[in-house]
Amino acid sequence: MLSHIHTETELDIAVAALTRADPRFAGLLEIAGRPPLRRRPDGFAGLAAIVCAQQLSTASAGAIWGRLVAAFDPFEPSAILRARGARLARLGLSSPKIRALKEIARAVARGELALAALGDLAAEDAHAALTKVHGIGPWTADIYLLTCLGHADAWPAGDLALQEAARLAFGLAARPTAKAMIALAEPWRPWRGVAARMLWTYYRAVKGREAAPAPTLSAPASGEGKKRRLPKRGVNGR
Repeated sequence: MLSHIHTETELDIAVAALTRADPRFAGLLEIAGRPPLRRRPDGFAGLAAIVCAQQLSTASAGAIWGRLVAAFDPFEPSAILRARGARLARLGLSSPKIRALKEIARAVARGELALAALGDLAAEDAHAALTKVHGIGPWTADIYLLTCLGHADAWPAGDLALQEAARLAFGLAARPTAKAMIALAEPWRPWRGVAARMLWTYYRAVKGREAAPAPTLSAPASGEGKKRRLPKRGVNGR
């Protein structure tokens, strides 16, 4: 059984398995089509990009990330540890994000967070290892596992857009809480990450708005965009 999804073929296998487990997803597939693979680079830069993008529009996140990778080449923990907070702020980072990036860089530099080893762990164990670091909350950990490492069972239950997608897809009376989302997704193991992809794709189809976290932010982007009028992404809670 697949534990990670790295290719389009593996995604097809996982989508088929999920729709067999819960036929409701077959209906979502007919409406919205197959979800995209949506992979990001992993490692420190991939994790930092997620932190930078949290609660921002795709355009704003891309602009900030573009300035960061242009200012620090290569983008490594040591560079962030050396950088003064004022310089990072001028590049567009808020104080909480500056603190988070420095804490993550420190944990990686000290060997307290072994990013290269996370892909070999079960989703729950990798999630626990990430959230031990101050500045990495549940949403950030889940999105990293899902989009950077391709964990098939990562489930960002606290993502507000995902919660709204579930409400719409399954005709729920109210948007489910993170706790309710965990219970809702229990029958979908070990394909909860695929369920997230399908629900985000469904949301985009029925609302005409992007719901999933921004795709790879590997190249500099220019121009600050307005925030999307849709539920904000999940919050770290740190």
